Amino acid sequence: MDLNADLGEGFGRWSLTDDAGLLASVTSANVACGFHGGDPVTMRRVCADAVSGSVAIGAQVSYRDLAGFGRRAMDMPADELAAEVAYQVGALEVFAAGAGGGVDYVKPHGALYNRVVADAEQAKAVVDGVLLASTAFGEALPVLGLPGSELLRLAAAAGLPIVAEAFPDRAYLPDGTLVPRSREGAVIEDADAVVDRAVAVATGRAVTAIDGTPLSIEAESLCVHGDTAGAVEVAARVRAALAEAGVDVRPFVGVADAGDGAW
Repeated sequence: MDLNADLGEGFGRWSLTDDAGLLASVTSANVACGFHGGDPVTMRRVCADAVSGSVAIGAQVSYRDLAGFGRRAMDMPADELAAEVAYQVGALEVFAAGAGGGVDYVKPHGALYNRVVADAEQAKAVVDGVLLASTAFGEALPVLGLPGSELLRLAAAAGLPIVAEAFPDRAYLPDGTLVPRSREGAVIEDADAVVDRAVAVATGRAVTAIDGTPLSIEAESLCVHGDTAGAVEVAARVRAALAEAGVDVRPFVGVADAGDGAW
């Protein structure tokens, strides 16, 4: 089981995520690419630290919404969205390659992540952007997303590797989609509950949806949000609990060796 978190979301004089603390526990880092958070200096630093710690690097792409942290719904022409996705991946690749690694996968953020669960047009635009970046890299980049989403369906149809993820720190609706953040109880703040849900998903047990119904989630990666209170401690506890439960915690893709940059 992979453990991922959103990193590098501060910019300029503002810091948000404890990147060093999270990198000590996660196996994959979703790095903000400047559109919802992050800046060149932050991207470069996080990539260097990720490669040094053998943590996979993912481009966390979003709508161009720095003021709204990428969590505001936007309507974008498909060709524009595809180009902006490819642009973000390419920007991160410069710093990942400079650190001796590379961008290992792509994951949408915030409003874009939720939009491409059901919106086939926007999902296809994201896939087209990943395909464009993949052509430049000479290999198909995996796409990380919600199980059963239009994004993963279209990515698979386009020949891109897909990876399903689960959110132990987010509440679910009975249909397996995330409870909107505007609704009370959308974010699970009880660390014990987050740890229990993480182990449940990793060991094939059901979790409870917000209405109390059991929900089975098949996932290859678990996400712990880096911008929530106590995120570093929660990530460390999740990592330890998974190991205690006999779960092999490792990246879902190969990562670069910090010594020679070879895969």
